[in-house]
Amino acid sequence: MSDAPHPFESLTPDVVMDALASVGLWGDGRLQALSSYENRVYQVHLDNGPAVVAKFYRPERWTPSQILEEHTFAQQLIEAEVPVVGPMHLPEGMPQAQAKGRGGSSTLNQFGGFTFSVSPWRGGRPPELEQPEVLEWIGRFLARIHVVGEQQAFAHRPSLNVETFALASRELLLTQELIPLDVQAQWERAFQEALEVLTSFQALQAPESENPDDDPIAFIRVHGDCHAGNILWTPTDVPAAQGPGPHFVDLDDARMAPAIQDLWMLLSGDRAQRTFQMSCLLDGYEQFRRFDRRELALVEPLRTLRLIHYSAWLAQRWSDPTFPINFPWFGGSDYWKGQIQMLQDQCEAMQDPALTV
Repeated sequence: MSDAPHPFESLTPDVVMDALASVGLWGDGRLQALSSYENRVYQVHLDNGPAVVAKFYRPERWTPSQILEEHTFAQQLIEAEVPVVGPMHLPEGMPQAQAKGRGGSSTLNQFGGFTFSVSPWRGGRPPELEQPEVLEWIGRFLARIHVVGEQQAFAHRPSLNVETFALASRELLLTQELIPLDVQAQWERAFQEALEVLTSFQALQAPESENPDDDPIAFIRVHGDCHAGNILWTPTDVPAAQGPGPHFVDLDDARMAPAIQDLWMLLSGDRAQRTFQMSCLLDGYEQFRRFDRRELALVEPLRTLRLIHYSAWLAQRWSDPTFPINFPWFGGSDYWKGQIQMLQDQCEAMQDPALTV
């Protein structure tokens, strides 16, 4: 690997404050790094106004066009009164015409070699997913996200399918030679077995437009990473600008995928518990949008794709000093033995009957 310093090493607190000043936001000196491995995200208190969240995008991950598609999606959701935290339009920004808002404002900005956006700060706590009414409430808002998401397609962002999450991940892992030789052959065999099962799910083949089914499962714009950490909950008895209930943050992984992608990560426990949780989610969801029950069969395949992609994500980010510090267990033989067992378990799980609700 290259010994050159990672770009984020030059993103000092002074650079963050100067970047905000370049778009007319003046910090009072209070800056707090928020939890984020992919990008660098900071809560910044302003001299005259509420706190904001500044997000500095990882260089070379997304193109400006891909980031702007995320911003456009967020703005459409906000206009539809869906509780999503989206980027602010600021008076200075990148010169791309599609970034411009009213009065020449922009949601995408540049400073010191970094691309960044600024969003309002919103507080909240993790949702209590063991509560049926909470799941139903979240289901209603996920349906509303998908009602907006199905109105048009992403032109620049990728789809979630076997090619982008499994095949591309295998190529990256083998090219970087991060799998120890004593377990590499075993991992490749386990991967191939999982791939054979995955490719039996026609809905996850690319491109989805070539799906041979007469009535293929729809790919729509989705949140993409809808786990409990990306849903902030405001209790009904606490006054808040965004109102009570859930609000959704971090559309960074938004892409084209089946609607079930935004539901399955909220499930946990044994089959009976997951069935109950999905039933609660769909009780709320189907108040606003019909859910295609065929998508329930995609829960375990999507989980398998996410687990494979996770290893490739760690490998791809290993030059970032944050990753070796926070993931010291990655890359050793024990890690890959665990991945082999995981793939074997997922092969069985993918062939089990789908959840029924």
